Formats: sequence, C-alpha cells, structure tokens
Amino acid sequence: MTATNKPKLVTDADRTIGSRIATLRAAQGLSQTVLGQAIGVSFQQVQKYEKGRNRIGAGRLQAIADLLHVPVETFFSGQSGSVDGAAPAPTFFDDPKVMELVMAFTSIPDEATRDSILSIVKTAASLRRGSTCNAAL
Repeated sequence: MTATNKPKLVTDADRTIGSRIATLRAAQGLSQTVLGQAIGVSFQQVQKYEKGRNRIGAGRLQAIADLLHVPVETFFSGQSGSVDGAAPAPTFFDDPKVMELVMAFTSIPDEATRDSILSIVKTAASLRRGSTCNAAL
C-alpha cells in the first residue's frame, strides 16, 4: 500500500474557528499583522486562518487563545454539528459587538463596577423587551 499526499480538506469547523479568531481579534483591536507577528506567521497567513482556507495546528491555536486571553475551548463552543440537516444555530461569537462587549467587561477589575454595568445592561434589555411586547398589543 502506498501513501498519497492528499491535501487536507478544509471543513466548516475550520471556517468557524477562523471566524471566531477574527471576531475576538477585532474586539481587542488587534490587527492581523500584530496577531501574525505574535504567533510567528505573516498577516496573509492570519487571513487564511480567519477565512478558513488553511487549518490551524493545535499548538498555534493554543498560542492564539493565549494571546486573545480566552480558553482554547472558546473556538469550539457550539460546534456539535447540525441536526437533521439543519444549519447550526448562530452563537454570540458570530456578533463582533457582543465579543467587544465581553472583552471590555472582563477587563474591568472592580467587581462592584462590573455588577453595576451588568445591572444597567439587564435593565436596558428588559426595557427593550417591554417596548416590543407593548408594540405587539
């Protein structure tokens, strides 16, 4: 039996991981160049990772997670695949503003300030739900 050197096919998981890297990188205000320099690749390679054109090795993915201050599991959350041919449900990782909010919130060291901000956000969300409910009546 002979071994053939077939290229590894890029999967939906590769695209999802790349998209999450792009979202987290942008939320932290890092350029592709800065990320590339930090992990030892060119910004073109970072583009390929983020678009899912190239796979990311485990060690490099861990380095990216460390640089972005997230657990490596962040890139895999909600990737259990589709059920009955349905597309996987979108997650909060798909919205750059949510990730920006999370990154800013987690950078606040004072617990009381974090609690106050959480209270404000919850109140704003309940006001929005209330106006939606009233509009439906």
